Amino acid sequence: MGQDNIKVIARNKKARHDFFIEETYESGIILRGTEIKSVREGRVNLKDSFALVENGEVFLYNMHISPYKQGNRYNHDPGRKRKLLLHKSEIRKLIGKTKQRGYSLVPLSIYLKNNLAKIELALAKGKKKYDKRQEIAKKTAEREIRRAFKERQRY
Repeated sequence: MGQDNIKVIARNKKARHDFFIEETYESGIILRGTEIKSVREGRVNLKDSFALVENGEVFLYNMHISPYKQGNRYNHDPGRKRKLLLHKSEIRKLIGKTKQRGYSLVPLSIYLKNNLAKIELALAKGKKKYDKRQEIAKKTAEREIRRAFKERQRY
């Protein structure tokens, strides 16, 4: 009965590299007619996008949705700000958290859930350069360990 049809359209891979993810939220997004058609085609770029809370509402900036091919004069502005739909309690929580130094709202992915466009929004804290280097070193060490185990199992 509660089957959710989820189709991931785009992921923001750079967000997980540049930020520590503290919490994630699922939010709806208000799109115009040709925008949702472009989203369904997968013509979305989340790179360098972010969200801000303004006057008790959350807006997403720098998300690029390419113009719809058959949209003619009814096409949208690809880089306009878009309103996100969250519960009031979630917005109040985000207002408090984002006022702390170093916290940002970053979209992780955009997906279709039961034919509705949703954004996975993360409350994130920026990583420093040395944090990124440590994470890369940790990943390479894990990769080497897995490779060694694989080699050992062969013989």
